[in-house]
Amino acid sequence: MTDQSTSIRMGAGTRLYLYVSLTLVAALVLVPLLATALGGFKSLGELRVNPFGLPSKWLWSNYLDILFGDRYWRQMVNSLFIAVMTVFLTVVVSAMAAFTLAHVKFFGANHLLNYFLIGLMFPVATAILPLFIRIRDLGLLDTYWGVILPQVAFGLGMSILLFRNYFRNLPEELFQAAFVDGCGYIRFFWHISLPLSRPIIATVSIISFVNSWNSYIVPLIMLNTETKYPWPLGIMVYRGEFGTQWQLVLAFITLTILPTVIVFFLAQKHIIAGLTAGAVKG
Repeated sequence: MTDQSTSIRMGAGTRLYLYVSLTLVAALVLVPLLATALGGFKSLGELRVNPFGLPSKWLWSNYLDILFGDRYWRQMVNSLFIAVMTVFLTVVVSAMAAFTLAHVKFFGANHLLNYFLIGLMFPVATAILPLFIRIRDLGLLDTYWGVILPQVAFGLGMSILLFRNYFRNLPEELFQAAFVDGCGYIRFFWHISLPLSRPIIATVSIISFVNSWNSYIVPLIMLNTETKYPWPLGIMVYRGEFGTQWQLVLAFITLTILPTVIVFFLAQKHIIAGLTAGAVKG
């Protein structure tokens, strides 16, 4: 007996609708990125009269001055350190918490999960004043940890939710067989669950990295020394009292978002696999 695969044939109208819709969505995403990249090659005067077209004269000096400046690389290193530490702590803490909530039955587990998920309802700006007071009391103002720890705290809700759904979808037979062989919760977590969780680890890592890389308000409030600024605060250097060098701002933004775009495309397959892991059963 042979299996016959069935395929759904789309009509011409449906196909045209999909192509037009996807083209519009792609344009909404790509046009601002291309306009930003091209704006970095223009002069300030041309940028005001021709914001979306090709530059009449390509000014490579806008990008070269930034690339060969010490300030750009120092801010990139600051952003990279903050983002990497945020990703590491978020993945480790959320994975352990999610594993406990997925496999260990104890009183109040659902209430504890709901407590973590409450953080998804509030943006960072709503808690910036008590957060500033707490960081000041801990003596972490104007330090990298004063930025890293709040970002980890606000990223735990979504990370725990993603990890928990993934851990619950692991085969139950694998969990039972490990315990029959004398494997405890800790060994099962480190030697079995985590090696099988590379897609969700990649997903949580990319989400945490991008959120930390683009974070503006937390570094703005917590940092005072210019040498510790990440790249979102570095844009303020190009703002003067009487004007802004928008062509340098656009060139700076292009150079700083390029690493995140490259990382996203390299890990795209793992991200999609991690996000769809809990789509079959809850």
